Amino acid sequence: MKVFLAGIMQGSHREPVLHGQDYRTRLKQLLSEHLPEAEVYDPLEDHGDSINYNDHKGRDVFFRHNRMCREVDVVLAFVPEASMGTAIEMWEAHQNGRAVIVISPLEHNWSVKFCSHEIYPDVEAFEAALADGRVRQRIREVLELRDEGGGRREEGWRMKDEG
Repeated sequence: MKVFLAGIMQGSHREPVLHGQDYRTRLKQLLSEHLPEAEVYDPLEDHGDSINYNDHKGRDVFFRHNRMCREVDVVLAFVPEASMGTAIEMWEAHQNGRAVIVISPLEHNWSVKFCSHEIYPDVEAFEAALADGRVRQRIREVLELRDEGGGRREEGWRMKDEG
């Protein structure tokens, strides 16, 4: 199972700085403990200095990571506040039938709400769901649906005013 570890990096900072990235270590540890078969790709490991990249290299990395989100099995996204890059990664995965598991208190944010298959409000809730098998089960359900030809969440959904 291939997992792309998405999450806030620059967020809404106007300066070239990153938000704290300690969550990445914790999430990789949890995945290793509870989903040992997971091959986790953490973009920060290969691109720790990405905020200093020139435009050509930055664009190349940005679009390559988005393509990866179309191809992995799972995107695990940490979104404690709005993150445009993470939202795009979630969208790419969701539109291509990949499982999108999100850790975020932003349950009413439409990008989080409609591009996720499962939302946990914090790391502790995610850890509990990993430990009792709910995360594994949800990933399995999403990937089976994808393999059966479905998998895009908006299919079959109607707004109240659409009848």
